[in-house]
Formats: sequence, structure tokens, C-alpha cells
Amino acid sequence: MAFAMVTTAVRQTPTIDEPVYVGAAAEYTHEHRLRHNPEHPPLGKLVIGAGVALADPRVDPSFTGDQGAVGRHLLYESGNDPWRLMLWARLPVIALTLLFGLVVFAFARELAGTAGALAALALYCFSPDVIAHGSLATLDVPAAGFVLMSAWLLWRARRGTQLYVPLAGVALGAALATKMSTLPAVPVFMALAAVSVWHASAAGRGRDSGRAVAGAGVLALAAVAVVWMTYLMVDPRLRWTPEQHVPTVRGLRGLLVEMLPLPEAYRDGMRVQFGLENRPWQGFLFGRLYSGSLWYYLPAALLVKTPLGMLALWVAGAVVVVAVRRLRPAAPYVLAAPVVLLAAAMQGARDLGTRYAVFLPLFLAVAAGCVLVVRRRWVCVAVGALVAFVAVGSLRAYPYYLPYSNEAFGGPGRTREFLHDSNVDWGQDLGRLAERLRERYPGERVWLVYKGSGVPSRYGIRARDPRGVPAGDVRGVLAVSDSAAAKATGRLAELIGGSRPVDDVGHSITIYRR
Repeated sequence: MAFAMVTTAVRQTPTIDEPVYVGAAAEYTHEHRLRHNPEHPPLGKLVIGAGVALADPRVDPSFTGDQGAVGRHLLYESGNDPWRLMLWARLPVIALTLLFGLVVFAFARELAGTAGALAALALYCFSPDVIAHGSLATLDVPAAGFVLMSAWLLWRARRGTQLYVPLAGVALGAALATKMSTLPAVPVFMALAAVSVWHASAAGRGRDSGRAVAGAGVLALAAVAVVWMTYLMVDPRLRWTPEQHVPTVRGLRGLLVEMLPLPEAYRDGMRVQFGLENRPWQGFLFGRLYSGSLWYYLPAALLVKTPLGMLALWVAGAVVVVAVRRLRPAAPYVLAAPVVLLAAAMQGARDLGTRYAVFLPLFLAVAAGCVLVVRRRWVCVAVGALVAFVAVGSLRAYPYYLPYSNEAFGGPGRTREFLHDSNVDWGQDLGRLAERLRERYPGERVWLVYKGSGVPSRYGIRARDPRGVPAGDVRGVLAVSDSAAAKATGRLAELIGGSRPVDDVGHSITIYRR
């Protein structure tokens, strides 16, 4: 897994979100100021910032611009090497992703023994979604891993060790301080903390409901303290002057934001998130371009992008955890948080990728390992065969994990037919495109429609946008990001319709001949 993530990170150019996070991380470490990207709390960006600090880039504190412009200026206009800087920014997230694999192993071993833990770890390590997003300087995998860690520590708290409850609160606080989308897990974990303390107290003086309520309070207090500490780490004076519009949020949502005992910058970030939810977004599913969101988008996308053997083991694991008597107490710890987080994500307005549900490969890997609790020879053989099937499919997809789809949907080369955005093309293949143009199309006129945050000219691509000239003047090589092609209308649709596809770059950019 480490090899796959590092070698993938080396070859990929910045995805759409990464320059924003890297730019904010550089601001945190050099200016100690909260200014940009309030819609995501600082902790994940501080992790990224550790790598940015080791890269020691040139930073221009006088530059003014929005959060996207800040990241592009740092990568491309300040004299820094974007390849080197992005690799260093990604390495801390890769290390954290590997550490979360140890949490998966430890959690599954406590429930199902060593064999079950190895099966769970194998599913985690070969998960295309985890490899893809764990090798990027983004926040999805770190947030998911901290949620899993909190669930595991609460499970351990059932044994009576009181320290595990505040530690679970610290892990939950780390998740909240990384992504606000983890907030729906808070009531779930408060209930689990109460259950764990109540169960542990039975071994002593009998079940104590007061201690159970106190346990839930300790968890919440520790989580809130971690969020405050994270903001104080960036700026001990908590100066907050938003550089972007913060919408007014009214009604129940506005009341919820006002009541949260968290820094104003965090609450403003929530307001920005609610504002984003109110924007008109486009989605693409199974060849259909639509406006708005579909409640079933994430389950459908997961069906495409999850290995078939993994899907089978996820379902079997969930059934076993609920059905087997000795595992039943663990069911809420393994299944409740991912169910609640998935339900919340399905209500979102942005149908942009399975990264919004990347917590599932972590929790359900633990559940899948529990299948080996069923002591039948055929069960062991079936689990081994399915894990091997997952491993082979994952190895065959290397190094194209972002555009992965399973065998039922034709593999990475056909994902563009069913999905778009971070499921397929997130701007990651500018470097590969530059190599392909040099090798196969030297000296030809190049037209480019690129969807991403990279700057093509910095990778040696000399191209024009064909949408601003008459269609008859567009002759030669036309390269189009597959996400842009999925949403093509008007001039771009006309250009693609009158062209012949001749090449594929990283399963995310198609080259046409005109």
C-alpha cells in the first residue's frame, strides 16, 4: 500500500482541491493566521503543512487573492517546484493513511482474531478509494480515519479502562477539526460513550446511569477542546477575518450553528458549507447529466467503484456482526457511525464522488474480517478467495486508482461512461498528458479543455482553448478532460462530436483527432 500510494503521488499533478489546502497550510505555518478556506477546519491542513514546511517553499505573504489563487501562486508563480512541493505535501497524509491501517487491524483483531484482522487489513490496503485519496493532500481519509479510531477506543472503553473515553473524544475532536462532515457522528459517539461506561460500571458497583451520562459529557468536552486547540495552534490570538463571503444561515441550521461551542471561524466555515449546499450543482451518473442531486447517487457510485469481492465481504460482514451473538455488542461501534454518516452524505447537494463516503472502506473492512468468526472451512476458503480477487483487481488497476471501477463496469478505462469529477478526472494527469504529447504528437497543434487546478504551461503543454474560436479553425490534436466531456454542451459538444478519439491519458483525459 505504501508503494502504491507513494508512486502514485509522485506521478500525479495537483487535483482540484489540493492547491487550496496546500496554500492554506503554507499560510498557517508562515503567517500563523486564519484567512482562507474556512469551510474546512485546520487540523488536516496542519498535517499537510508538516510536509509543506519540510519542503521549505518560497512564500509570498504580500500576495492577495482568493484561496484558489493563493495555492496556484505558491505552486506555480513563486519559484517553487510544483512536483517536489506536492509530493512533500502528500507524504504526511500517506503516513497517516498507513497508521489508520493499524487501527483497522487492531479493531478487527479484538473482534475476530488474527486471521480476521489480516483479512480486514488486506481489504483496507487494497481498497482503490483509500489508495487514491490517501495519496493526495486532501482531508477525506484523515477525517475518516479519526472517526474509526474514536469508534475503536470507545469499544475498548467497555472493558472498564476510563482513559479510553477521553482518548476517544480526542480522536473524535481530530475528525471534527479535519472535516465538518463528521459532525453527524457526534451524537452517535456520545451515545456509545454512555453505553461503554454503563457496561464497564457493571463490573464494579453495578450499572450507573449517572456515570454513563458523565462519560458522554467527557467525550464531548474532549472533542470540543481538541477543536479549540487546533485553531489555537494556528493562531493563539484567534484572529479571524474571512477573505470570502460568509452567507447568513437562518432557521434551524442557523440556530444549530450559533449554539455550537466552537470558534467563530469554525461556525463561519459551517455557514460557508451551508451556502455551498444551496448552490446549483451538476451531477453525472450512468451517462446522464443532471442538475441538483440524487439521493441514491452515493450507493450507485459505490457500486461502480468498489471491488466486487469487497462488496460481497462488506455485506457478509455486516450480517455476521449483527447475527452472531458474541459480536452483536460490537455492531453499534462498527456500523452505527458509517450508517449515519452515509445517510447524511446522501442528503448533500454535491454529487461529486465516493470520497464523501470513504469512511466505508475503513469500517466495513473491520466488519468483513468478522466473517471468519464463522468456523466453517468453506467460509475460510470463500473469504480467502474474495480477498485474493480484490487484491488482483487492485493490482491490475495500478497506478490508476482515481478512475477505478470494478470488473462489472469495465475497469478504469470505462469509468468515464458512468461517473465524473473525483471518481474519474480530478485534474491529476497534466504531467502524463505532457509526456504523451511529446512522445506521440510532437510539433502538432494542440487544443486543450482541462478541468483542474494545474497550470498546463508549467508542465510544458502549449495549447489553446478551442471554445473561443470558430469550430472550423480547430484542427489537430484536441485533448479534453473526461469530466469536461461528461458535461459538454454547445461548442464543446460540437467539437467532440466532430472529432475522432485516438488516445487515452490516465483514463482521465481523452485525446481526439480533428
